[in-house]
Amino acid sequence: MSERVNLGKALPELYKTVAQLDKLAAEAARAAGVSERLSHLIRLRASQINGCAFCTRMHTRDAIAVGESVDRISVLPAWRETSYFDVKEQAALDLVEAITRVADGHVPDDVYERAASRLSRDEIAAIEWLSIVINAWNRIAIASRYPVGE
Repeated sequence: MSERVNLGKALPELYKTVAQLDKLAAEAARAAGVSERLSHLIRLRASQINGCAFCTRMHTRDAIAVGESVDRISVLPAWRETSYFDVKEQAALDLVEAITRVADGHVPDDVYERAASRLSRDEIAAIEWLSIVINAWNRIAIASRYPVGE
């Protein structure tokens, strides 16, 4: 198999633009009151769905570094079956999953309505931007085959 093009090295200006977008999305999340822990869980959940090992490992480590519990991280793929997440976190996770799986229902109205009943407009906008940006990063890392080893 031929070596993959590393998108960040091939077109560094585009990569830097995505990094700037990521920074702006993180700032918007902080300004909206979305905790850093939840921001990493949002990124982690999208990365799990997309099967991005590089981003899954990174955001697991980042979540732990800001105080997220191993228990909550461990059950994140099955969050609906637990009582670990409050109603705002549930709404955020539901929204990131719908955005990540946009081909499966185009972010269904019921998902959005639940989010709107539990989150402010600023929180929704920030969570949606975090979701969009991490999905872009997942595609960059997967397409470039970023290495993940011990």
